[in-house]
Amino acid sequence: MGHAQRNTVVTTVKNKCRVCFTCVRECPVKAIKIIDGQAEVLGERCIGCGNCVTVCSQNAKVILDLKDEVEKLLNDKSKKVVAMVAPSFPAEFIEYDDHKILIGMIRKLGFDKILDVAFGADLIARKYKRLLEERDDKTFISSDCPAIVFYVEHYHPELVDRLAPIASPMVATSRVARDLYGKDIKTVFIGPCIAKKAESDEIDEGLTFTELREMFEKHNITPENSEPSGFDGPLSGMGSLFPMSRGLLQNVKKSDNVIEGNMIVDSGKQNFKEAIKEVENEEISGYHLELLCCDGCMMGPGMSDRNNFYFKWSQISKYAKTKLQNLDVKQWQENIDQFNHIDLKQSFTPMDRRDDTPDEEKIEQILREMGKFEESDHLNCGACGYHRCYDHAVAVAQGYAEDKMCLPYTIEQLHQSVEELNTTNDKLKTTKLELKHSEKLANMGQISAGIAHELNNPLGVITMYSNIVLEELKKDNPMRNDIKLIVDQADRCKNIVSGLLNFARKNKIRVKEVDIVAFLNRSLDSVIIPDNVKASVISNVTNPYVMIDEEQMLQVFTNLEKNAVEAMPNGGELKIYVDGNENNVVIRVTDTGVGIPKENMDKMFTPFFTTKDVGKGTGLGLPLVYGIIKMHNGKINVKSNSDTDEGQTGTEFIITLPRVN
Repeated sequence: MGHAQRNTVVTTVKNKCRVCFTCVRECPVKAIKIIDGQAEVLGERCIGCGNCVTVCSQNAKVILDLKDEVEKLLNDKSKKVVAMVAPSFPAEFIEYDDHKILIGMIRKLGFDKILDVAFGADLIARKYKRLLEERDDKTFISSDCPAIVFYVEHYHPELVDRLAPIASPMVATSRVARDLYGKDIKTVFIGPCIAKKAESDEIDEGLTFTELREMFEKHNITPENSEPSGFDGPLSGMGSLFPMSRGLLQNVKKSDNVIEGNMIVDSGKQNFKEAIKEVENEEISGYHLELLCCDGCMMGPGMSDRNNFYFKWSQISKYAKTKLQNLDVKQWQENIDQFNHIDLKQSFTPMDRRDDTPDEEKIEQILREMGKFEESDHLNCGACGYHRCYDHAVAVAQGYAEDKMCLPYTIEQLHQSVEELNTTNDKLKTTKLELKHSEKLANMGQISAGIAHELNNPLGVITMYSNIVLEELKKDNPMRNDIKLIVDQADRCKNIVSGLLNFARKNKIRVKEVDIVAFLNRSLDSVIIPDNVKASVISNVTNPYVMIDEEQMLQVFTNLEKNAVEAMPNGGELKIYVDGNENNVVIRVTDTGVGIPKENMDKMFTPFFTTKDVGKGTGLGLPLVYGIIKMHNGKINVKSNSDTDEGQTGTEFIITLPRVN
């Protein structure tokens, strides 16, 4: 007798998954594959424990629903349909004081016969007792829990011969049903376990207790419109305790006392794995292992409520106690003897579902990609669903997981993204201001160019004739000083017009290759720097050469250096930093002066705007700087702070020049 070929008992509802990885964490065999953030159950690896279903708060994991198939069986009157009810029903249907109410409701659904699986448990208990007495210290693992059986077959196939070769209570009951009612009957198991839906070909269909409730609701079946009735077929006894941990022990009257007993009893998704691993490593020998994947069948995933463990335990205990007190022992023994001929053997087949372990080099590469270079980087926080970072990397290499499942890694990536977005946002903000300012300056440039063009001719005439008059006047002529004043002011006007033309980028540049570091040092020598100001050029470039118009660029830096010195009347530091790459040279002129008020920042390059006293500045210095830089296809930006509450005051001009114009 083999297993059913139907192996997908849990599926994923796409787009409901919220990427919490709880199902990965709770799956004892990691039968979950993360694809584009969606957790997909791998049917071929699943053991049907149902942990992923019970922990998924989004209902993204659903159990194989066979209600429609059961309905078809019940509607086919040519076949007799037998229901087999698991002995854990008292823990589910606690609202019914008498189990006959429940059986009557099940019968009203259309089932011809209803058997108590607890009788199948009674039958196999006798087989287990004999096995324990005759095993010659061989270690066996109980085979009544299908999830445990699947786990051994799939992930410890070398231990298949250690599985007790005894049918489960469900299979044993189905064989009793066919012996009673014929081989052509159809059987439906009703219980708390979803793995039962894939346990054996000997069962036609399976329902969970939750699905049974749904069928009651669909057909409006209630205690009021049903007739109470008892189970058909043989009476059951101690088998009613099977849903509880140690239920088998009590049935075979064996003990797991640490001194006298030779049985190990455990349950839960991690404990059973450790026990089987120790059997495989031969750390446990001479013991029988009674293992359950759940915390007892009464806590199975097919229960409508998986809370209140001890209350459920007490309900089963109370039911079994009452049942045994009223049991017709003679009739029960006759039933046992009646079906003594039933073959209760069960065979198991190795179905290795293990994956080859990836190369260590590949695993280490994945760990490095997730930012785990040292052992201290392995936080083993479990947020990804895996106990260790190493296990997560193995799963990534095997194609079951994604690197972004690592929460610390994802947070770090998020921080980097936020920083990049902030940087991009700052650049966009700066670029927007630059564009706005450039547009404004372009308009000013057009106006300035027009003014300069119109003024050039009359200024040329004034300059020429005033100089002629000045040359013709004798040195002692009292008018000489007046004419000289006209000449000086005409020259001043000429310089202003020249500045306007430079600002409007109407002049040409004559570039040549210049050592910018040496050039900047010469520019400092051209400026009068008081003793209380320290000036220096700091170079961080290996190639200092750049193509510039040396004469015009000297105007740029002497202008900026003079402004910096004037901004530090009480002394300070003037530093010029030179950086760059193969395409550009970046020059930063910084001072520790009083800074530029925020309200003046967008006016600095506007012609005739100045904060200097009358007669000390024309307001064309920075516009001139701007025009020359633009003629060199460069960029100029300014950062400044004039508020001591916000830190060190001072100004920084950042000039970017292409190496080749």
